[in-house]
Amino acid sequence: MKTRTLPSGAEMPIIGLGTWTLRGSIGTDAVATALELGYRHIDTALAYDNHRAVATGIRRSGVPREDIFIVSKVPRENLQYEEVLVAAEKSLEELETDYLDLFLIHWPNPDVPMRETFTALAELREKGWLRDIGVSNFTIAHLEEALDVTTVPIANDQVLYHPQRNQEQLRQFCESRDIVVTSYSPLGKGEFTNERTLKRLAEARGRTPAQLILRWLVDKDVVVIPRSTSREHLAENMDLFDWELDDEVRQTLEGMEGS
Repeated sequence: MKTRTLPSGAEMPIIGLGTWTLRGSIGTDAVATALELGYRHIDTALAYDNHRAVATGIRRSGVPREDIFIVSKVPRENLQYEEVLVAAEKSLEELETDYLDLFLIHWPNPDVPMRETFTALAELREKGWLRDIGVSNFTIAHLEEALDVTTVPIANDQVLYHPQRNQEQLRQFCESRDIVVTSYSPLGKGEFTNERTLKRLAEARGRTPAQLILRWLVDKDVVVIPRSTSREHLAENMDLFDWELDDEVRQTLEGMEGS
């Protein structure tokens, strides 16, 4: 599995399982199946209300905790200093772990000074509760503000990123600051599956539209966390590394912004 190296030295698998809306037994089954298939990166958040389901899936899989990269997020309504500490402790307890590989600010909140939030994150990292810290849904302007106040490196920015929401400018900014970009909802809401041109290109190459999109992102060194409960789709989403994108596919995907 290809990985991205974070400031702590941790290796972040470039493909992970997104778990938004996957709660209860559905979430548990998806996590356990993904880990059985070779996934080693699980993304969740306090706002998803599924930490315990994720933990059960991890336990059921039998994969050692140290082999799994776990990401969670603190909600934007809990970004004051003490609230961040409480959120981290709650995340650890619910996920049945002593540390998180990555803990993100889920959304920026203009009502809470970023310095206050990053001070708490830095303390949690110093305590060993978090290996790396990062953000989600931050624009370039948000990142510039955050970089001015944080005392520890920002490892990751998780954003909406797919062919019709091409984040190339943000990606280049992050690359220049050694910030890894993660694409959530890389496949949109399923609208790409039957997009005529993409479907034709995929069928001609013995691939799926989803695989073309994920490979396009991975080629940009963007981490992808597609969500799925289907064993077939989970396996397809992992099958990205023994083939190449050609120029026609790449140009088509690059040209889909706003279409």
